[in-house]
Amino acid sequence: MDWLQVIVLAIVQGLTEFLPISSSAHLILVPELTDWEDQGLAFDVALHLGSLGAVLIYFRQDLLNMTRSWFGSLATRQLDADARLAWAVILGTIPVGLAGLAFKGTIETVLRSPLWIAAGLIGFGLLLGYADWRHRGQREVTQMNWKDVALIGIAQAIALFPGTSRSGITMTAGLLLGLSREASARFSFLLSIPVIVLACGLEAKGLIQSGASVDWGFMAAGVLLSGISAYLCIHYFLAFIKRIGMQPFVIYRIVLGVMLLWIFI
Repeated sequence: MDWLQVIVLAIVQGLTEFLPISSSAHLILVPELTDWEDQGLAFDVALHLGSLGAVLIYFRQDLLNMTRSWFGSLATRQLDADARLAWAVILGTIPVGLAGLAFKGTIETVLRSPLWIAAGLIGFGLLLGYADWRHRGQREVTQMNWKDVALIGIAQAIALFPGTSRSGITMTAGLLLGLSREASARFSFLLSIPVIVLACGLEAKGLIQSGASVDWGFMAAGVLLSGISAYLCIHYFLAFIKRIGMQPFVIYRIVLGVMLLWIFI
């Protein structure tokens, strides 16, 4: 691995982790277009840690309020808005955890085909386009009920299908349930925190077991660049969708899916 590869992969990961355009598709397409060797498990962990740091920093005040209220709810059994949101994030993560354990082998073998990824990009991209086109909702995150949380959590589990995009499918579900664009995106970003923590834990476990060597300079750069690009992505994406909506991302997904079909068929 060289520094150009470090920079490109870190920026790609930071951006695609939170945009509704599928990080898995990009991490397949970049090596295909550049003929780079696999970056290795250690660098993957670093990139995910950078993305995790970005969302933790961006939503630090929200997370502090949610954590304080969540612990308070355990003692008082009373739920304010922040405690409800904290419980929503926890409960919304359960479906993807169960689905990952149940279908891990299939996901890592059969469904990793570029053709499946292209199908996910196009199919779920069109669904996102429909949800945004018919969007009428103005509900905020604090107005979600437990049925909303369950359905968005199930939608997040569908994102294990490569090419779907975790952020894309959770935002789609939010829009279909009547949340505003900003609320759909905000809840999607908060849901990403436990998912990334779980993914980093599994990857770190595999890294320790493999005994692979680590280039700490590349790792540190990957964390920093991924974190910066992810933070900027979250900030500008929230402003962008309020004015323009999701349709530019729908078009991009379809173009990328067609590109994958053209390369691999």
